[in-house]
Amino acid sequence: MTQTFKSKTLAASLALLLGVVGAHRFYLKGWRDALGWLHVPLFALGVWGAARFIDFGVDDFIARVALPLLGLIVGLALFQALLIGLTPDARWDATWNAGAGRRTSSGWGAVLVVIFALLIGTAALMGGLAFGLQQVFQPR
Repeated sequence: MTQTFKSKTLAASLALLLGVVGAHRFYLKGWRDALGWLHVPLFALGVWGAARFIDFGVDDFIARVALPLLGLIVGLALFQALLIGLTPDARWDATWNAGAGRRTSSGWGAVLVVIFALLIGTAALMGGLAFGLQQVFQPR
């Protein structure tokens, strides 16, 4: 039985763009991946926490508990985009394309995905730190 070819650039792009809902895991491991399905409720809870934060503000307990889940799942997706994009082609082929008959030559596509993941992750980290530190040191 031949294995289907898995593109490293496509997997990294899915992790960058749709990783919050586990699209990269479904591409690599199929629809039965339990951790891929775990992305969906965590993302939904995080979005719900963000909506409650917008509606009720900082003092809402549910927002303070659920909103970090959004940051967690976004950070996890960006980290997985980095891991996938930085995996050497030979190791990628040994893991995902052992029986595919084709070899990966990712080129600049994977590099660009890694660059964008770093840019987005850095911006999110800086924004989160600025907001969090403001909440800690702001007098009430």
